[in-house]
Amino acid sequence: MTYRRNDLLGDAMLPVDIVLHPSWWFHHEGITFDEDFFLHPAKRVEVERKMERALFERWGRFGLGDHRGEDRPELGPVHLAAGWLLSAMLGCRVDFFEDGPPQVIPAGRDDLALDPDAAFASRSYKQFAAMHDDLKTRFGHVTGDVNWGGILNLALDLRGQAYLIDMIEDPEGADRFAAAIARVIERFTAEVAQASGTTSITVNRVVRHLARPVMLHSECSHVMISTAAYERLLMPFDVEWSKRYRPYGIHYCGEDPHRFAATFAKLPHLDFLDVGWGGDVAVLRRHLPDTFMNIRYSPVDIIHQTPDAIRQTIRRLVRASDNPYLTGVCCINMDHQVRDEQVTAILEEVAALRREYAAP
Repeated sequence: MTYRRNDLLGDAMLPVDIVLHPSWWFHHEGITFDEDFFLHPAKRVEVERKMERALFERWGRFGLGDHRGEDRPELGPVHLAAGWLLSAMLGCRVDFFEDGPPQVIPAGRDDLALDPDAAFASRSYKQFAAMHDDLKTRFGHVTGDVNWGGILNLALDLRGQAYLIDMIEDPEGADRFAAAIARVIERFTAEVAQASGTTSITVNRVVRHLARPVMLHSECSHVMISTAAYERLLMPFDVEWSKRYRPYGIHYCGEDPHRFAATFAKLPHLDFLDVGWGGDVAVLRRHLPDTFMNIRYSPVDIIHQTPDAIRQTIRRLVRASDNPYLTGVCCINMDHQVRDEQVTAILEEVAALRREYAAP
């Protein structure tokens, strides 16, 4: 059988990756997640190497931990799902925990005025820039990237639920606010891409297995809005970015991505779609035959399932996607309760499926 391919993404068959929650790293490896973990250059290098080693010791036979012997100047935590820096740059307080991800405290802004340049004069950005400069001086280059979130995610961090009301009662103001956030994202991701060549490994590690770096826009909060609201206010940004930043993708970690299937099909390009747990993969494939669909296994459900049940679910979802060259698998944010054999079940089943697809 001949399968559709995306020339921008290459010929990787069923790439798979995992991300472990900070509680896993804290309980199993003694790693803590204070501000230094994210912004101290020496600790960035030290901890990323420790993470690579731990992954190799458990799942090296599946390709994890392949940088275990290197000191890598990673700009951001490429083994963590933690989007907070742009929120901090825009004025949110961020609390750090030894065994958890950073918590963004909504700023509660009472207006829709936003100066994009101010974000790059913030303490948080200056700390990030200083870390970048230190790593670049020591190593001659930098790697990795920083989770940059998404327009609606950041708008809600700044305005809270008031922004959802703005979208209805003051659509012009809401649009200006979104456009200002978009300019911050554009400038920040351009700087990171110029420095390291990537923007979105920290959004989803599966993109590291593809031929070209994917620009992956996080739309976690789109579960809160209608498709009509998306098309009216937020879709124009995806339209423009999908033309400018290819390969382009959307990270949708909610349980209903299929609700947006027909809408996403209207975008000029959608090279990659992160399919939230509970999403109807078959419906999405019908509407998006040329899109790489990354299947996200539930980090909550997995801890209650047997390895056999995990394997069966992986097989069912991959078959529903119906194209091994436009399908990936991941499980993000598994906490300290997950057992090694449960993680192994994901990796083993994907390996078995690759062999089956390759056999003919």
